[in-house]
Amino acid sequence: MSLTSRGERALSPADTSALLRVLALADDLSGAAETAAELRVPSRIVLDAAAPLPRARAVVVDLHSRRLPAEAAARAVRAALAAPRAPGTVLFKKVDSLLRGNFAAEALAYAAGARAVVIAPALPVAGRTVRDQVVHLNGVPLHVTAAWRAEPRPAPRSVTEALAIGAQATGHTPGAPGDGDGPAGTERQCTPSGLRTPPAASNDQYANDGAQAERHSAAAGLRTLPVPLATVRAGIGMLSQRLGAIAELGRHPLCDAETDADLDAIAAATLRLGSGFRLLGTGGLAGALGRLLGDAKARSAHTPETPSLPAPTGTAASGARPLLVVVGTAEPTAAAQIAQLVALGAWHVPLDPAALEDMTLPPAPIPLSPGAVTVISIDNSRSFRSSSAHHVASGLARTVAAQTPACDLVLTGGETARNVLDAVGVAELTPVGQVHHGAVRLRTPDGRSVVTRPGSYGGEDSLLRIARALRPDAGF
Repeated sequence: MSLTSRGERALSPADTSALLRVLALADDLSGAAETAAELRVPSRIVLDAAAPLPRARAVVVDLHSRRLPAEAAARAVRAALAAPRAPGTVLFKKVDSLLRGNFAAEALAYAAGARAVVIAPALPVAGRTVRDQVVHLNGVPLHVTAAWRAEPRPAPRSVTEALAIGAQATGHTPGAPGDGDGPAGTERQCTPSGLRTPPAASNDQYANDGAQAERHSAAAGLRTLPVPLATVRAGIGMLSQRLGAIAELGRHPLCDAETDADLDAIAAATLRLGSGFRLLGTGGLAGALGRLLGDAKARSAHTPETPSLPAPTGTAASGARPLLVVVGTAEPTAAAQIAQLVALGAWHVPLDPAALEDMTLPPAPIPLSPGAVTVISIDNSRSFRSSSAHHVASGLARTVAAQTPACDLVLTGGETARNVLDAVGVAELTPVGQVHHGAVRLRTPDGRSVVTRPGSYGGEDSLLRIARALRPDAGF
């Protein structure tokens, strides 16, 4: 371990493998589960943000803030950051790779008290890359795809624009890292006539970037400077110097990335700079941090911090419990995913969205039997308004909670997953592994299996692969 020039804890490779603790914040449950799995260390997922943090190498808090008003989402972030944590804990903020949710408001709240937030929202495994500060889906700019078709506003044309959307609703004045405050005793000033340049950088090097950032500063929630691919790939030492120089200018580094190797470099360069630097990105950046933390599987056999998995309650083994698949997404691939399960014998019960919204109606009965697989989903043949998604997710949760006996669960869509687990009384989860990227297998305190997955993830065989993982002897 060494100290930075500001007296902060700088992290060596030995630190990352033996000492690091991580506190990660996510805005929905599927993102929290993805983050926990990608960190590759013994982790706990906490659904009650007000509860004391459990003892684990990594704790991931689901803020359940995706659909909250911007100011409420910002408050949730600030409250989570105020919880006691071990000195030197690495902070990670999970964001949606399509920049949905309260991206700007939560990023601004997350920056409070930090020297800088290093932003890298690429997710290469899903074909989501960032070049010239623009998110691309399989090479196509986000704003010209249909990825935001269910959102109430058009997709942002860049990450910089996304950081401005909704920032004014948080009650914070847009500004430099930490709302103008660095670590204790540190003064931050950033005005057009008084940008501070570190000794290692020339004024010319950052003049153009600084002028461009000033033009955005009146509207942007976080004032950023770009870190292009050439810098990301120039070596960890040079990249770390660039990140530090941007922080000295009172800006937050916004990194391009197209590969996991790019994200590995960003994570490693950030950790070199000390605990005053925070990471903000997708599950891809969480994976890069996880690779730095080392091989959790090898370590888990020897560390007392490894959470032991509770045995199932009752007499039924996991394979004998019903498996209930709850599809809470309107993604076009959902129908094909369900069809593959039905073709192999699963029950499918499409539910009328209007009935799900009507709280005066009793929940629909669902056919469940030991060892069998049942799928419930939103009936897309009926009229369904995206603005009613929250109420429909609540209706799905009521339906699941009304069923007996207790089931193992597959939950697609972060809001659906969280509502269902709240309805059945689950407040904490232990990650077990991943079926495929984003499809995370978890264990409840009473021993049931739960798999969560973002609604937009997975190919047509996604649900089939999950069912086979949970019921390997069921013939799927």
